[in-house]
Amino acid sequence: MTVRYSVEMDGDINATAPGTTPPDSDPARKRRVHGMLKLYYGLNEEGKTVDQAESMDPCDINGPHFDPEVYLNKLRRECSLGELMDQESYMVKQIRSLDSDMQTLVYENYNKFISATDTIRKMKNDFKKMEDEMDCLSTNMASITDFSARISGTLQDQHAQITKLSGVHTLLRKLQFLFELPARLNKCLELQAYAQAVSSHRRARCVLLQYSHMPSFRGIQDDCHAIMDKLAQELRQKFRDGGSSAKDLSECVELLLQLDEPAEELCDKFLSHAQSRLEADLLGLEAELRPPLSSGPTAVTDPYTGPARRLSVEPTAGSPTGPTSLNNPFLSPSSRTDILEFIDRGCNEFVSSLCLVIASYQELFVNRPQEGELASKNIPQMAIGKLHAFVDALATHYFSLVERRIQEEKSVGDNSLLVRALDRFHRRLQAVAKLLPGSAVPSQGTEIVVRAARERIKQYLAALQSFYLNSLTDVRQALAAPRLGGSSAGGGSHLGGPATGKDAPASLPELLSTLSATILNQIKSVLASVHLFTAKDITFSNKPYFKGEFCSHGVRESLVVNFIKFVCQSSRQFCESAGDRGGSTPPALLLLLSHLCLDYETSTITYILTLTDEQFLVQHHSPVTAVTALCGEAREAAQKLLNHYVKVQGLIISQMLRKSVETRDWVNTIEPRNVRAVMKRVVEDTTSIDVQVGLLYEEGVRKAHSSDSSKRTFSVYSSSRQQTRYAPSYTPRSLC
Repeated sequence: MTVRYSVEMDGDINATAPGTTPPDSDPARKRRVHGMLKLYYGLNEEGKTVDQAESMDPCDINGPHFDPEVYLNKLRRECSLGELMDQESYMVKQIRSLDSDMQTLVYENYNKFISATDTIRKMKNDFKKMEDEMDCLSTNMASITDFSARISGTLQDQHAQITKLSGVHTLLRKLQFLFELPARLNKCLELQAYAQAVSSHRRARCVLLQYSHMPSFRGIQDDCHAIMDKLAQELRQKFRDGGSSAKDLSECVELLLQLDEPAEELCDKFLSHAQSRLEADLLGLEAELRPPLSSGPTAVTDPYTGPARRLSVEPTAGSPTGPTSLNNPFLSPSSRTDILEFIDRGCNEFVSSLCLVIASYQELFVNRPQEGELASKNIPQMAIGKLHAFVDALATHYFSLVERRIQEEKSVGDNSLLVRALDRFHRRLQAVAKLLPGSAVPSQGTEIVVRAARERIKQYLAALQSFYLNSLTDVRQALAAPRLGGSSAGGGSHLGGPATGKDAPASLPELLSTLSATILNQIKSVLASVHLFTAKDITFSNKPYFKGEFCSHGVRESLVVNFIKFVCQSSRQFCESAGDRGGSTPPALLLLLSHLCLDYETSTITYILTLTDEQFLVQHHSPVTAVTALCGEAREAAQKLLNHYVKVQGLIISQMLRKSVETRDWVNTIEPRNVRAVMKRVVEDTTSIDVQVGLLYEEGVRKAHSSDSSKRTFSVYSSSRQQTRYAPSYTPRSLC
């Protein structure tokens, strides 16, 4: 069952049952409604979409030129009975599908048509109500126009008179304000309402100046000038005292500028007052510094320059195996006030006050909006120039005090205090950079930190050198310490013999191991202290200097490499001592130093430099000292020390033989029948030399390969060597 629908022009939809005739069934109306639906769905007159090409084939069932007779004749000619039956079934299915789609479209569009009908009906009612309101409004406007015309006609004759009276009233009010102005200004002055007084005077100043030729206005102007001069004097006094808050001070400056006070003079007064307070802070800092002393610390001998500054006190006796705490340069006493407290006081007092002065000054003279006459004076540019000069002058004084305090920091025992102080110093100066862009103060502060780091490197190098020399002094004392168990029959003490006493001196391997380990540990300790400059929580560690030059040239070259060169050079200088028997240097010390330099050449130098490169992430952007060069220098020093040791020991033995020959009267002496004592002494000393060398350079005992007499001699030597393998050190002594 199908339902037919008809759409009227006013939007009403009427449903009719089958078999009934709709009220509007004329063909023209149907075509118009059908055309509206085609337009809505985007179809043309033939039912095709607009962009679809039209087909001229009469057999195209969907085309506009479809001919049923031609289509049926074609099917009968071309298709068999089975195909015709299939075509019929297919067309029946299509017809049913199209009918179903049509019903669905009708049901869906029915709701839309109903909604559109309701909307149109509502719009008709709303427009009718709006027309009534517009008619009412038009009536009211006509009434208002009539009343306005009647009022204008009534007051037309008096309009000019009213305008004149209004002008006279305004003029009288202005005159009243002018005549009452002196009293008003005095009242504001009593109440300290300075801003209101300046505002009132600025309003009347132009009028009083314009009519100053009239006696009455002249008197008012003179009274106002006297009052404003008194007000300006009070403002200057308030500005000069500086005890007011920042807001009151800002208001004071603004009022003085409005009173035509010279801006340059105000800037100078403000900075002069601030300078007196800041200089008082600097004087307090200067009082914390030590007065320069004529006498310095105890001197120590430097192999490069001779007597030089010493960072430790005199060593105490009885320290055979290493330096004591008293002669350690890393434990020197600190000053009365540590540097962290000094920097804290400077930052909390001077730098904080300086930042407050900069902020207040900029708020008063630089960042203030310039209006009227002030805009043409270019006050901010003038004020910022004076501020830069003021800050630079005070910062220079402050930096000089900080550098003096840093120079007093001679103690290298705890480097964390200095690094924390420099970090706080650098961190607080960044506030000045934010408040005053373009200032050279932060960069100058960074330069002070860099110079302090360089000076610290020099101090650590000097301390390492002093520590090394003190260690050698202790080794010499250990070598010169007498045996408590007595000496041998020949009068010479043999290094390597058994020690019989609680305080027996250590053997050469023990002394060498102790000396090498102590120096290496001290180098590690120094590297750990210096590494604090590059810690991640230190603000200046991200500066280019501390990422590059400080690590490569400062730590590696100036500290580690220079210390290794110092060890090699000071060791070579022991070979340059003059004297008949090699000077005052014990031969055992020469032998020990030669093996120390050889150990440095073999492994220690490579280990120290590798540790430095890894700890400081050294990047060799510029040429640095190669490891091979340092190893070669250490090997050269070891060879030179060993050659000198042989020379000194040979000289001692040769002098014994020579004196034994020269002091004997060979003409009158009896025939020798036994080995002379001096020959035994020569054999014993030669054995002692061999023991010394064997303790450091040899392993085991050599086999004899000489004549019979030498074999007998070697048997004595071998047994003596085995017995005295770990005897105390031997110090050459002069023979009578």
